[in-house]
Amino acid sequence: MPATPEPTTYPLAPTVVARFVGLGLVLVAVVMFAGTAVVAALDLPADLLVALLLVSVVGVGALAWWLRSRAWVLRCDQHGYAVRLVRGAGVAQARWTEVEDAVTTTRHDVPCVVLRLRDGRTTTIPVGVLAVDKEQFVRDLQDRLQVARGLRPYQPEQRRD
Repeated sequence: MPATPEPTTYPLAPTVVARFVGLGLVLVAVVMFAGTAVVAALDLPADLLVALLLVSVVGVGALAWWLRSRAWVLRCDQHGYAVRLVRGAGVAQARWTEVEDAVTTTRHDVPCVVLRLRDGRTTTIPVGVLAVDKEQFVRDLQDRLQVARGLRPYQPEQRRD
């Protein structure tokens, strides 16, 4: 019986997290600008701006925490995979037995792994959004596909001295 690879969750890459947090900070600036205009126009207390700023900063902090510690792009287990947070990925989840093969390609100058399913559908995973070494990621997918076919995962030969 082939060894089953451990379940693996691939989180967002730190650069992608930074982009989302940066977008959140820009949104905070726009909200603060609009809030300042409303407070000035309606002659409201300036304490409302402080409260708005605190709520906004806590919101961005919560977003950063969630993206860094809870959000994931790809989750693989012994049965199959699930993809989320990737727009246009195609099939969001499938069993390993449904996967015909995995190929690497480039789409819009972004390196991707495409999982081609037996029924012609595909799942495209941009490797740059994953917080993992590209080679390690491809090896993990290859091992999972080997196990799904009843073969042993690839393991480099040990030198015998």
